Amino acid sequence: MGSRDAHLLDAYSLTVSDVVDRAGPSVAAVRVEAGRRGGGAGSGFLFTPDGYLLTNSHVVRAGRRARLASSSKLVASFGDGRDFTAQWVGDDPDTDLAVLQIDGISRGALSHAALGRSADVRRGEIAIAIGNPLGFEHTVTAGIVSALGRSMRASTGRLIPDVIQTDAPLNPGNSGGPLLNSRGEVIGVNTAIIAGAQAICFAVAIDIAAWVIPQLLRHGRVRRGYLGVAGSTMELDRRLVLGWSLNQSSAVRINSVEAGSPAELARLRPGDLILGLDGIAINSVDALHQALGSERVERDVLFKVLRAGEKAGPIYVTVRPVEAKAG
Repeated sequence: MGSRDAHLLDAYSLTVSDVVDRAGPSVAAVRVEAGRRGGGAGSGFLFTPDGYLLTNSHVVRAGRRARLASSSKLVASFGDGRDFTAQWVGDDPDTDLAVLQIDGISRGALSHAALGRSADVRRGEIAIAIGNPLGFEHTVTAGIVSALGRSMRASTGRLIPDVIQTDAPLNPGNSGGPLLNSRGEVIGVNTAIIAGAQAICFAVAIDIAAWVIPQLLRHGRVRRGYLGVAGSTMELDRRLVLGWSLNQSSAVRINSVEAGSPAELARLRPGDLILGLDGIAINSVDALHQALGSERVERDVLFKVLRAGEKAGPIYVTVRPVEAKAG
């Protein structure tokens, strides 16, 4: 190895070590103590100085169900040996994120990790994953950001957008820990690996988390709009695209409409093709889900619809979505 390569390796090692020194104290082992049956376990990290902790929904969801049914306890353990009882704040299974708050901050100051911006992340930059699966020792893996803008299905079936792919392997128990850049800023929340491809892992982008966190703090959940339709993504006939000068090749076909739903009240019909919503092109069921955010709950939303028999082209239908029931 030449002197230049050795210098680069030393610089890389120093960068990773520095990030771990700064961000490591904020990383906790999160476990659910739910009686003899046990519960979930993973990692998480403090993102505020007053004890708010971010982790994966799938890590703590089982504990929430157990607590509602009987009794369980959430515990966050840090590398300095301290254990804290954690209180449930809220979770969002659709993005696999959850927020807890730890008790007993008066027992001494705890470090928190700085949140960065995933929109600024570039392919090829250093990515460092930290976890705390056992509660007394951090595990660290490092690599590069190998892909951006990926998507992944949550346990609910919804699509998590803008997922960060990295070749920093995710060790068992590290789900929910932070993915950091070379400045020690959190750019994602580690959430999954592909079975059989241990060198690939995924992280929910921190910009998605920044959208979810305020809603969890305010409501305990993420508010999403509900229409009351079952639909499917459908390729548009080329003649329709050309005939109506459409800038999309697919739409959402309404297969059924639930009785008494916002869609039925607005007289949407089975067979209607949803082309857009408030000026946003809707070319898939996933795009429709993503467009029905909290800002459109209980508000009039203008849908662009192509209906069989309408010779004048697309029509516009006003619908007022209600809040979707929590899963």
